Amino acid sequence: MAQSINTRADLVTNATSFLGMGDYGKIMIGDRGFEFFDNRNVENYIQIPWEEIDMVIASLMFGGRWIPRFAIKTKSNGTFSFAARKPHKVLREVRKHVDPNKMVRSLGIVQVAKNGLMTLFKRKTK
Repeated sequence: MAQSINTRADLVTNATSFLGMGDYGKIMIGDRGFEFFDNRNVENYIQIPWEEIDMVIASLMFGGRWIPRFAIKTKSNGTFSFAARKPHKVLREVRKHVDPNKMVRSLGIVQVAKNGLMTLFKRKTK
């Protein structure tokens, strides 16, 4: 049985985890960490304490009006990607527990293409 690391839940909302195949479940943000619990299998869960979070990366579209997904980069276990029904509320709650300087925007499609072209045409110097 999965045991929550939080003693108080500040926000609970429907979400999708993109760890492997997309898993539907609930995100719970509490006083001690960020948690995701799968709807079908309660033993399939992700728990990230606030001290373990290195960076929160949000993908913004249409000037920040739509956030299709966000990722949480941890200090030792890699990056976890999520999509939430109410991503603005989720990120506001996370900002209360994580340093706002550690919350960044991901690169847009134009920036990724530009960086790819720049590295493709960059001359190597010896």
